[in-house]
Amino acid sequence: MGDMGTTGPVTPMIALTGAALQAPFGRRARRELLFCLVGVLVGLAMLALVVALLVPGTAASVIRAAVVTAVLVPLALATGMARRLGAAHRRLAERLLGERVAPPPDRPHRGWPGRLGAGLRDGPGWRALAYTLLKLPMAAAELYAVFLWAAGLANLTYPFWWGLFRNHPPGVRLSPVLVATPFPGRVLHVATYPGTFLAFAIGAAMVLVAPWVTRAVVAADRRLLRGLLGPGRLAERVRDLEQTRAAAVDDSAALLRQVERDLHDGAQIRLATLAMHLGMAKEKLGEDGDPLDVAGARELVDAAHRGAKDALAELRDLARGIHPPVLDNGLADALTTLAAGSAIPVELATDIPVRPTPAIETIAYFCAAELLANAAKHSQATRIGLEATGRGDLLLLSVTDDGGGGADPGGSGLSGLAQRVSTVDGRLEIASPPGGPTRVTVELPLRA
Repeated sequence: MGDMGTTGPVTPMIALTGAALQAPFGRRARRELLFCLVGVLVGLAMLALVVALLVPGTAASVIRAAVVTAVLVPLALATGMARRLGAAHRRLAERLLGERVAPPPDRPHRGWPGRLGAGLRDGPGWRALAYTLLKLPMAAAELYAVFLWAAGLANLTYPFWWGLFRNHPPGVRLSPVLVATPFPGRVLHVATYPGTFLAFAIGAAMVLVAPWVTRAVVAADRRLLRGLLGPGRLAERVRDLEQTRAAAVDDSAALLRQVERDLHDGAQIRLATLAMHLGMAKEKLGEDGDPLDVAGARELVDAAHRGAKDALAELRDLARGIHPPVLDNGLADALTTLAAGSAIPVELATDIPVRPTPAIETIAYFCAAELLANAAKHSQATRIGLEATGRGDLLLLSVTDDGGGGADPGGSGLSGLAQRVSTVDGRLEIASPPGGPTRVTVELPLRA
């Protein structure tokens, strides 16, 4: 029992120490450092521009005069320039950090008057300009992160070059060497070789801390990127609604094509065969007088009867696929029917105080049916849990199995469910680590 008590906290500590030692040598650390270096250069360029505009006697006196005499035109041009700088920052973030920020919509304009008006009303352009100005203080933080890297690596070299450059004759006293510390403005002085090991220790600490400082600075820059260089909330919402509408139209078109194929390949052929059998039976019965072949006519009528029943069954299944009649009694009863017909035992739990709209119930029913079918076919599970609960104005549907895990979100089944759920602003979350268990959660609004 004592060993178990001591090894519990040790394992996370060892993992944390290993992560701290490996962080300076990872690919992510190099990419984030490069991103900070570029940010420092951009910040220096912006600082030079600000100094040129504000300090008297610089070469930008003409530009200052233009700013004072014609404010609107430079502002309009500034938003356009900020847009281009923002696009460059988005490409840089995607290339180095893997952070993809959707570009804002283009601003329409016609000629110079239109460009001026569009620039003054350009919300994304003003946000990009704000990001460019905020890049100045952000560049200071990025410069500190770069300083930790550079100064820490430099401090690590002190014990190795000290004997080469400090080999002065006895009795000669040299000035001490400065050693950078993590605190800007504070330095140490090293005058002896043993003191170089203190510089080495400080450098090692700086190199170990540098990746985490860099990561924190980059995380702050990421938030600025997402908030200022992407589309506005309204534009993003409009784009999401356009994509949702397109997905709903495609889903409806696919459903209509499926219904058409089912009718053409199933019920239509059976009804055509039924008509043919009845026509042949009519010929065998003859036009008038005694029947020519009663036994053959009876066989044809029997075949027509079977075809009629098969056609009715197919039409019934087709209608059930469009809207299951069991949903007329509510989603809870429909899920009970699904659970009873599953090939794997299902533990069902429902708590839906407010009944969703018919469209939401239909989507939830088909999601549950698809997820149960996937679990039966691919998971090799022995038990499935199906839960449907109402929480506020949301309907939460979750399917859990004890199978082998590894469900592919990009598969046709799960991706199709995600697309169908998104048409009503719903979400589909998948947690399926290798070895299991698998849990798929569908979040839907109660009102479509």
